[in-house]
Order: sequence, then structure tokens, then C-alpha cells
Amino acid sequence: MTFQTEKSLVSAFHNALETATQEETSNVLSEFCAPDLLWRGFHPFNQIIGANQVARYFWLPLKSSLTRLQNRIDILFAGQNSLRDDADVWVVSMGHLMGLFDQPWLGIRPTGKLAFLRYCAFYKIVGDRIVETAMYFDIPHLMVQAGQNPFPPQTAAHLVQPGPMTHDGLLWNKQPVDEGEKTLAVINAMISDLGQWDSGLSIEDELARAWHDDMIWWGPEGIGATYSIDRYARQHSGPFRATFTDRTKTSHICRLAEGHYGGFFGWPNFTAIPSGGFMGMPATRKPGEFRVIDIYRRAGDKLAENWIFIDLLHFWKGQGVDILGRTTGIETP
Repeated sequence: MTFQTEKSLVSAFHNALETATQEETSNVLSEFCAPDLLWRGFHPFNQIIGANQVARYFWLPLKSSLTRLQNRIDILFAGQNSLRDDADVWVVSMGHLMGLFDQPWLGIRPTGKLAFLRYCAFYKIVGDRIVETAMYFDIPHLMVQAGQNPFPPQTAAHLVQPGPMTHDGLLWNKQPVDEGEKTLAVINAMISDLGQWDSGLSIEDELARAWHDDMIWWGPEGIGATYSIDRYARQHSGPFRATFTDRTKTSHICRLAEGHYGGFFGWPNFTAIPSGGFMGMPATRKPGEFRVIDIYRRAGDKLAENWIFIDLLHFWKGQGVDILGRTTGIETP
């Protein structure tokens, strides 16, 4: 399979959404998506059923707030879901939704200036329709752009995050099958290493098995991005492992790769108990869910870059802290 038809469908969907007026947006969702579309998004949207409902509750309010919306895509690839049968084909798109922040969104105050909503979406394609979507987006980063930083100082640094250093993330053309297989194998090996925190290796030595020394980990607002194995171990991996206990095994809904790119998502990916301080907040010792998308770029036989989307608003809501509500003054469900 080449997945070119599926990628063309998603590209056409993106173009139609971008050019649609408010009145036309619902029709675009109806044209490209199944009526009973299953859409998974970050808190406070969570899970929405139905193309019309997704238009009503997500796209129409967002396009009213971020006017003249553009979808600036950095990575696009597709493939067979390695966790399911041969009929489970997904297309992955990652980048920023960019617009003029002219009206409030989720209680976040508008700036009248350029704003970026960092996102990644997985689309399951059946025939000529999108039947499932997992669309994860970094709401706290938009809050920071609006001057409403919801978190204490983070361990790493969050900027407007670029696409791949190699500028080759848009896989419009057919990719060699063996390259995708190599990428998926490295991702699987890395996941296996994550499940062995007590391997006896140092974090740095463990990471070096699957990662280049000059790796870049593009983390979400509240944690930040970090560069090199050493700094990643100090600025995220080490503190995270020291903070959480009783992490469950990784559980993904979709995991795929094409060419030098691959990724996965879960709902949730895993649960863990914060037994030490995390993100400047006290330990709750209450299991918390981590909804995560990870996108990877492989260089040679190791991973070079990783873009991460974590629903921190959902995690903290489950811990009894409504981050969005306490920052905007509008309580979320």
C-alpha cells in the first residue's frame, strides 16, 4: 500500500477547512467525515461524537477566535496501524494553526495579534471518509502567548516549535517500505526501554540505545523542550521518573511509521501516581491519566527529534486542579 489516496484526502480536508467561511465549516466536516465521527481532543473538549458536533463545539468557536486561520503543516505521513489489522489506515498531520487572536477562546483573552495553536492529528480513513480523529493541541502554550501563563517555571524551555531540522517532514510522495519498517523498529525498541526503569543502566546510557546524543525533545508548555541526551535526562526524564511511581504499561490506539517519521497516540497512553512534586505542584498520590501523542524523526539507526503533546489540563483536572478554570475564571467540566 502507498497511502497516497489517504494523504490526498486529508490534504483536501485541510484546504477546505482553511478556506471555508463560518457558514461553510459544518458542510466541510460533513463532506469529509463520517456522520458518526469519533473525535478525541484535549480537555475541555475530550471526546465528541458526530461530524456536526465537532464543527459546532471545536472548529466554529476556534475559527471565530483565531481569525484568518491557517494550517501550517510541518509533518505529514500515513501508514497501516501496526497494532491492528490491514484495514486500519491512518494519516498523521502536525504543525500549527495560526491566526489573529481576535476573540476569546475557552476564556483565554484575545491579543489581536498573531497566535499559534500547536497541534497534531491522527485521522483514520475508511473509503473516502475520516471516521476517527485524535487531535491534540497545546492550549497552555496559547495561554502563555496571551499573557496568562498557567504554570510555575518549567524545567526546560518552550518556544514556537519548528518542524524537522531536515525540512523533509511532508511525505507527499511514496516512501520506501523498508525505511518505515526501520523507523517503527526503533520506536518499538525505545518504548521497550521505557518499560525498564530499573534496568540498572543510567538514564543517559539507556537513552543512548535508541537516541542520538544530539536529540531534541520538543515537549509541551509546562515542561518545555530540551536538547541532547544529557540535558533531556536532567530537564525532563530524570525529574519525571523521580516524581512518578506505579506507571502502567504503555497502551496505544495507533502506532505507525512511514519513511523516517513515525508516532503514536493513546487514550490514555498510561497512568502514573505523582508521589513527588511535579510542575511545581505537590504530590497527590492519586493515579493520573496521560493522554499523549509522540511524533519522531529517525536519522540513521536512531531517533533524532521527538514532538510531544501531553494533555496536562486533563491530567491536573483529574488531580483536582482546574488549571484552565483557575486561570481564566471560567470553570471547566
